[in-house]
Amino acid sequence: MDDYKVMYDDEIKVGMTGELTKRVTDDDVDSFAKVTGDCNPIHMDNDFAKQSNYLGRVAHGMLSAGLISACLGNKMPGPGAVYINQDLNFHKSVFIGDVLIVTCKVINIKDNGDSKIVTLDTKVTNQDGDIVTDGHAIMKPANRNE
Repeated sequence: MDDYKVMYDDEIKVGMTGELTKRVTDDDVDSFAKVTGDCNPIHMDNDFAKQSNYLGRVAHGMLSAGLISACLGNKMPGPGAVYINQDLNFHKSVFIGDVLIVTCKVINIKDNGDSKIVTLDTKVTNQDGDIVTDGHAIMKPANRNE
């Protein structure tokens, strides 16, 4: 079994961050379409997409949201944490070849006595520093007592 760095709820502090970086590839878009069934030609058909306002294929917006989930589950708050809620705003399109930087920052911690609920600012920027997706996540971090 792999060793995971679990960040327990008693260790998390406001201001802590997690980050990951990912270059979006053709394979990523194709795999996402296969998993979700979203085969909109704006994502899958280069000839169709070239005739659109985008002038080429764009990645699914939810691909950037999936990267937020990866950052939350692997970095902050990390393994053992459970999603409660996520709101998302999509600001810019993501193109194949873009490098996305995901940042999740703890902005609030609510202590419920036996557990904590953490609110995180979630942001995805591209290689130019433009925000492509942002929002807030509410998570229940791993608890030593469960």
